[in-house]
Amino acid sequence: MTAKSTPELLYLDLLKRILTRTGFVTYQLPITRGWRRKLYGPAKAVLKARGFQLVRRVDPEMRRIGGDWPSDAETMVGMVRLDNVQECVLDVFANKVPGDFIETGVWRGGTSIFMTGAMKAFGETGRVMWVADSFKGLPKPKEGDHPTDTGDPLHKFQDLAVPLETVKDNFRRYDLLNDQVRFLPGWFEDTLAKAPVEKLAILRLDGDMYSSTMVALEALYPKLSVGGYVIVDDYSALESCKQAVDDFRAKNSIEDPVKQVDWAAVYWQRSS
Repeated sequence: MTAKSTPELLYLDLLKRILTRTGFVTYQLPITRGWRRKLYGPAKAVLKARGFQLVRRVDPEMRRIGGDWPSDAETMVGMVRLDNVQECVLDVFANKVPGDFIETGVWRGGTSIFMTGAMKAFGETGRVMWVADSFKGLPKPKEGDHPTDTGDPLHKFQDLAVPLETVKDNFRRYDLLNDQVRFLPGWFEDTLAKAPVEKLAILRLDGDMYSSTMVALEALYPKLSVGGYVIVDDYSALESCKQAVDDFRAKNSIEDPVKQVDWAAVYWQRSS
């Protein structure tokens, strides 16, 4: 048996494929814009009442790179970003980097589920998977927030508001809702600074906005162990997220190289 086909790695590969629905014959709701979006709601209701749904078949390449918005998968990050998460997690295991894992902004919980599965597969019983989210979508920008957040419409997207119980049910679906999983419900500004997190090995940020990203970095980066990883989901996709990361790194003289994962995500390893 080769290293790539150990039971642990085969489990993680299968888990990634199921969480993303990669390779499955599956469908997603089409994303509509402008006047089409105004018609979409009423049309969907009428057709659904008659036994129809407005759906389209998933593009396998879009699922691989996390370029779509799946209606049934537990994560929208795609296989490439989950491969990166796996690489970072396994490096932490191999080099015994101390600390828990945290994801700030979890949507349906898929990436947190994957990291919990990795802990279970490799017998890492001494770590905690912290799952931080408002569980009611993104915050509405406030007066005085950073200019890049001004007019941000993400708080209007109800599909991003996944209730806590739904996320817990998703963990249960994979038999991974255990004592190592702990939830931090609420706005980041109210929860992260006072969270009972002592030390981190993985810090994965998916807050999209400048304020959400900056609050998470300020509260949690000081707890990241040397050798641990910061993974930023939307650095190259959202200017607000990128600006927050760049500002934080400059303010704290962080020179560890930022590495590109795919069209959206980046990561770096803390060296000091």
